[in-house]
Amino acid sequence: MRKRAGPSLGRRAPAPVVIHSAPLVLPICAEPIRDGAVAVMGDRVAGVGPRAEQLSSFPAAREVRWAGMIVAGLVDACSAGVAPGVTARAGVVSDLTDPPGLPGISYVEVSSASEEEWEARERDAVITALREIERPCAVGLAARTRDPQVLEDVAVLARTFGLRLLVDLGRHSPAALDEAGVLGTLCHVACARPLDPGERKLLRLRRTVVALCPWEPSPVGDVLALFDEGNVIALGTGGPALDGAVVSPLEVAGAIRRRVRELGLRPRGLDRRLVEAATMGGATALGMDRGAGRIGSLAPGARADFAVFDARGRYPYAALLAQPACLGTVVGGVLTPPPAAA
Repeated sequence: MRKRAGPSLGRRAPAPVVIHSAPLVLPICAEPIRDGAVAVMGDRVAGVGPRAEQLSSFPAAREVRWAGMIVAGLVDACSAGVAPGVTARAGVVSDLTDPPGLPGISYVEVSSASEEEWEARERDAVITALREIERPCAVGLAARTRDPQVLEDVAVLARTFGLRLLVDLGRHSPAALDEAGVLGTLCHVACARPLDPGERKLLRLRRTVVALCPWEPSPVGDVLALFDEGNVIALGTGGPALDGAVVSPLEVAGAIRRRVRELGLRPRGLDRRLVEAATMGGATALGMDRGAGRIGSLAPGARADFAVFDARGRYPYAALLAQPACLGTVVGGVLTPPPAAA
């Protein structure tokens, strides 16, 4: 009998496994794991669970031991800059040749003041860029125009090219966006103002994610209503109240929690909901919450994006919202340097 041939020439050897372990792992899509670990193979998660279990499953793996808490990477759904712990973001770009900085979606701004300006110049430029640009991360459209006809054409372009849309509710009401065909599962809205019950309902019915961005006064009542009524919430850092300061989604979540407590309110499960908004909510806003390579949570097959925070305690979600220091950020299995100071 002929012997079976060995491995074919040119076949790549599997990537080595690295096990990142910590006193606490917060997968987001599952319950917290005490003395947990995340096994990483290449840019994907190979396993998540108790440390002893992962070490047994991957006996040849190299272990990286962290203090504190490993958490699924933060996702900034309307980014004003890159903060520690953020592993993906929705960023508006003026030049698609600029490096993206992080995985996520680069949104091309559409700002034509009139239909004439759009038809004469910007429309062809946007279509050409979408067809010809080579970019490591996905590309979408940020509809910042106030003209309803341009807005409607942008929605058609997005459907034609299968692009995601980012829209600011400071420029249009949900009703106007819906009339133009913008709302839907391919769209998420940046919200830095209160929403009335009808607006919240329309966004919920269209399954459009609401990315809460900071504004003053604090939106406590509106946030709690969005959670209670079932809207999908993400967090963004591009709100008008920040004056160009670079913060993380966790800081936005922590500010909401502090205001809730100042008002004497104790909503059940709020801490967990806020952390989920800063992770899985952002992933849903970008359409990257499902399938192989998904982000915003830690499970086998997900992209190996996570952050490590100097957080401990009996209540992990509350500990994260107390603004602990970020000890490290891993993107696609690679430890990334901290963002440069502004």
